[in-house]
Amino acid sequence: MICIKTLSDTIKSVIVVAVVVLSFVSGSIRLMKIQVVGSDTLSTSETDDDTLVYTKEVKATRGEIIDFNGNVIVTNDKRNDIVLQKAFFPEDLKKGNEVLINVYMALLKHSFKFKESLPITMTEPYEFTTDDVSDVVENLHLNVYATAENCIDKLIADYEIADTYTEREKRIIAGIRYEMIEKEFSYSNDLVLAENVDSKTITDIKELGNFYKGVEAVEVSERRIERGDILPHEIGTVGPIYAEEYDELKTKGYALNDTLGKSGIESAMETELRGQNGLEEISVSDGAVTGVNTISETNSGSTVKLTVDGAYQLKLQGILDNFLNDYLKKNWYGKANKGAIVVLDAKTGAVKGMATAPTYNLKDYAVNYEELMNDEDAPLLNRCTYGLYRPGSTFKTVTATAGLNEGIITPYTTFYCGHYYNFHGSTFSCTGTHGNISVRPAIQVSCNCFFYELSSRLGIDNITKYAQLYGLGSSTGIETGDAEGYLCNPETFAERGLPWYVGFVIQAGIGNYDCGMTPLQMAVVASTIANEGIRYKPYLVDSLYKYGTDELIYKTQPTVAEKIELTDENLYDYIRGGMIDASRNVPVYKFSLSNLGFDVAIKTGTPQTDQNDLSKQNSFFIGFAPADDPEIAFAGVIEGGEYSKYMIRDIILEYQKCYGLNGVEPTAVLPDENGEIPETGTGTGTGTTTGTGTATGTATGTNTATSHSSYETSTASGTTTATTTT
Repeated sequence: MICIKTLSDTIKSVIVVAVVVLSFVSGSIRLMKIQVVGSDTLSTSETDDDTLVYTKEVKATRGEIIDFNGNVIVTNDKRNDIVLQKAFFPEDLKKGNEVLINVYMALLKHSFKFKESLPITMTEPYEFTTDDVSDVVENLHLNVYATAENCIDKLIADYEIADTYTEREKRIIAGIRYEMIEKEFSYSNDLVLAENVDSKTITDIKELGNFYKGVEAVEVSERRIERGDILPHEIGTVGPIYAEEYDELKTKGYALNDTLGKSGIESAMETELRGQNGLEEISVSDGAVTGVNTISETNSGSTVKLTVDGAYQLKLQGILDNFLNDYLKKNWYGKANKGAIVVLDAKTGAVKGMATAPTYNLKDYAVNYEELMNDEDAPLLNRCTYGLYRPGSTFKTVTATAGLNEGIITPYTTFYCGHYYNFHGSTFSCTGTHGNISVRPAIQVSCNCFFYELSSRLGIDNITKYAQLYGLGSSTGIETGDAEGYLCNPETFAERGLPWYVGFVIQAGIGNYDCGMTPLQMAVVASTIANEGIRYKPYLVDSLYKYGTDELIYKTQPTVAEKIELTDENLYDYIRGGMIDASRNVPVYKFSLSNLGFDVAIKTGTPQTDQNDLSKQNSFFIGFAPADDPEIAFAGVIEGGEYSKYMIRDIILEYQKCYGLNGVEPTAVLPDENGEIPETGTGTGTGTTTGTGTATGTATGTNTATSHSSYETSTASGTTTATTTT
């Protein structure tokens, strides 16, 4: 194809969606009546009216993706392409070659160069440009030993490319002819010669079309990213259909020149976004269209409304970025520039925000793909759903659940903490010396010795059982996919070819040995505690709407993925109580969780990441709020840092501004990409224009999405929380 833009690679782009409008030029055709659907296998019959009739698909407009308040994230634009249409293209090979070379040169004068897929050099001596040439020799019906020269010779011979052309012209025509094979050029499948052409080029090519038949300008719909700064990892991309995908997709009505959701919501909701193509029967007589009959109507794809408010997503990303860039650089001796935060609706499992650092703008994905891919900090990795971390002491909530529910301990059972704990001849330590301590205060101060003893009595099978009940070690089921993670137990060690030792049991019970959980999974753990053992499946798609309207098609209902059968209905009172107590261990006033007007429940952890260097650690937290009637559940991690719990206050307060919390109505609106609040912005919470993606209302509130400077002046020391965040 000829492209107006130079893209890093077609697979890496957010690309074209569909051809919609057809227009034709006059020209001579073979006089017969033909019915064609998707191929050149024709049934013919003589007809008195010398008419050619064929059916052609009319591509459906792809659905939009909007945020929770109706702000458009991804939509469609119109553009013009130059295409070759089989119905008007000369059947005579020599005349066809003349059309191809002249149109090629005309487009080249307008700076459009046809982009072909034939992997052979443009000049002699011809050589293959790739090692895998199986598709080429198969398409040309050559044997596996065919050379590049054999392939070009075969094209020249098969398509009667005359010696009157220069060697360069022969190679150009051969490349276009090969593309016609590769892209299955047919009555129902145009060949795209140039994309996104300007009006001057269209005018000139239309004039050229009077002499060279089959060349036409068509209007198409192109995917446009409206807000590339909102959930780029989860929105995903669309791209071309590849040969290895086509065998399966063609049975579902796809053509080779269609596009396909490749990742994220674009892929997960492909069927809903794609819509349903229509069919038209087109009659052509004496080189002109004489009739168009609609066989089946085109149905546009659905508008996909997400559970995430764009304003909150920006605020959440700002909280994470500013914590890494401002606070930690001034208050932590190590380098920390990676992390993730996940926020869920505690009552439903709906994702309300997912921030990952470093991140990127989806608009930059195509042009900067190589740079993003090669960045050592891996900004393309969604750490919320695919980052695997040891949860550290946040896992103690799971161990506490197992101990209480299995009757290993009561809420009043005490174990002695003398700072050190001996287990099978090895000595392990606690962050403090707590004396006789029960489960609630053990959660508050994160007493290792208490949980070492509890883990020893539980055994690895019970620890594994409750980890699985909380959803750890398996996918959460979120639409866009996530990592299953892995547990610390003999089974997973055996799968990975690692030896298992009895001493690992007590480390497994405090989440501090070889295991991997995602922040999303740990947010689900927090939500499950908030719901007293009921685990909801997290989801990103709130609802579907008929394209361009507010007509609701589908509404996602909360799904209970698991319910832990409790032996004591008050079991979670003690876990929640310990987490509330832990929330009061935030010594810096500006990050305090004690003056919000409601209690917050949290658990923190500082899991070691290198058994040979115990100073290397991450900082993890989970929690929910309000503690007595949870509306929000969350989890977060900072790689190679500390004090991650200092983000929790802002996470809660910004949630309150965007969604409302504890009876407070939301006030925030979505700023533009420059961080400015428009005079007339998106309405908050009305839901009346959700389907169109163009909700409007008078903007209120102030813009706090781009600034979280509260970290800049903190003077907390590195030792203040060292014994309470393990």
